[in-house]
Amino acid sequence: MTNDGTTAGSAPRTDGTATGSGDIARSLELLWGTAERPGRGPKPGLSLDRIVTAAVAVADAEGLAAVSMRRLSTELGAGTMSLYRYVPGKAELLDLMVDRVLGELFADHPGAPPADWREAVDRMARGHLDTLRRHPWLLKINQARTVLGPSGLRGLELALSGLRGMGLPDPELIGVIIAVNSFVEGLARTQADAAEARAQNGLSDEEFRERQRPYLERAVLSGAYPMVATLAEDSFSPAFDPFEFGLQRLIAGFDALVAERTAAGRHHRK
Repeated sequence: MTNDGTTAGSAPRTDGTATGSGDIARSLELLWGTAERPGRGPKPGLSLDRIVTAAVAVADAEGLAAVSMRRLSTELGAGTMSLYRYVPGKAELLDLMVDRVLGELFADHPGAPPADWREAVDRMARGHLDTLRRHPWLLKINQARTVLGPSGLRGLELALSGLRGMGLPDPELIGVIIAVNSFVEGLARTQADAAEARAQNGLSDEEFRERQRPYLERAVLSGAYPMVATLAEDSFSPAFDPFEFGLQRLIAGFDALVAERTAAGRHHRK
C-alpha cells in the first residue's frame, strides 16, 4: 500500500493492464455488493461470480491477454451482451479478478495472524509468493492504483494486525508491507520471466549457459574482469535460494530497527 491507500510494488508494464483504469465507482459497487441486479433478461445460471471465476481460469491457463468478454461468453455459453449486464467491461472485470485471487491467502491461512511480527512477515511473504506463482498474470498488471475490495482491505487489516507488535509508527508499518511485497514481486517476476524465456527459445538454463561459456571464459581470462574471475564455481548454483536469503535479511533488518526504536524509547523515558 502506498501513502494514498493504493497497493505498491508493481512497476508499470507496457504489456499489462492497470487496475483502477475503468469506472471506479462501478468496480466498487461490484466488489462490495452494492450494485443493482442486472436488468431484465439475464441468462439463467449466469452470475458475476461465474464470470469472475471463468476469467481467472482463462488468465491462469493462457495469460491475461486471452481474457476478453467474447472469450468469456464462449466459456460460459452465453451471449457477449449478457455478460455486460453484470460487468461493464474488462477494466472493471480486472479489478474483480485481482480481489478474487487476493482472497486465496485467507483460505490458505484462516484465523488470526501470528502473534510474533516476524512470523507475520514470513507468512505475508510466502503467501504473496504462492499467489503470484499460482497466478503469474498478476505480474503483468500495474497495481499502482488498486481499487480496494473486501479481500484487498482484509489483507491490509490482517497485515497491520500482525505487524502492530513492531511498535513502529503507521507510515513505517506501511513501509514494511511495501518492502516485503516489492521484494517478493521482484523475485517472482524474475522467475516468471526466466520461465517465459525458456518457453520461447526452448533452451534450459544449463543449455543457455553452455552456449555462452566459450565467450565468457575468453573474456574472463583476458584480465579485464578481475572480480568476476574470483567468483567460486558455485556462485550461481541453483541450490542457493534467493527467496529464503532475502526474506531472512529483511526480517533481520526490521528486527534491528525495532530494537533500535525500543532502546530509544527506554532512553527517552528515563
